[in-house]
Amino acid sequence: MSERHDYETVVRWTGNRGSGTEQYDSYGREHLVEVAGKASLRGSADPAFLGDPELLNPEELLVASLAQCHMLWYLGICASSGVVVTEYLDAARGTMTEERGGGGRFTEVVLRPVVTVRSESMRDRAAKLHEQAHRKCFIANSVNFPVRHEPGIRVAS
Repeated sequence: MSERHDYETVVRWTGNRGSGTEQYDSYGREHLVEVAGKASLRGSADPAFLGDPELLNPEELLVASLAQCHMLWYLGICASSGVVVTEYLDAARGTMTEERGGGGRFTEVVLRPVVTVRSESMRDRAAKLHEQAHRKCFIANSVNFPVRHEPGIRVAS
């Protein structure tokens, strides 16, 4: 039985500097991402597109969403499989290619999780469970570019 889940967000532009979008370089790319009952997230465009380099941009959030989804599935699968994870850190990287005349697309995202497990006997199983997490990840199943994994497994000292 499939179950439907709906997600609602509000994106509110806050970058009107007084003249709206009168000119391409006259307005700010700042905005708020709002979800009822949760703290707002301040965002902007990538600095290459005149955004604020101190704020998160949509491209970073897409890469983060893929990394979060994989991590959450992975931790749950490990817990169900008797693999005890004590640390998890992913330095994910996404590559986007711009096209002439505007537009573009992501060509890949590489997740590089470094996972620490409780004992050496868990190392091989922990490495293999990344494949299962990838197959389950809702976000990875929704994108039209490759999401690769380069996991590292450590054993707690």
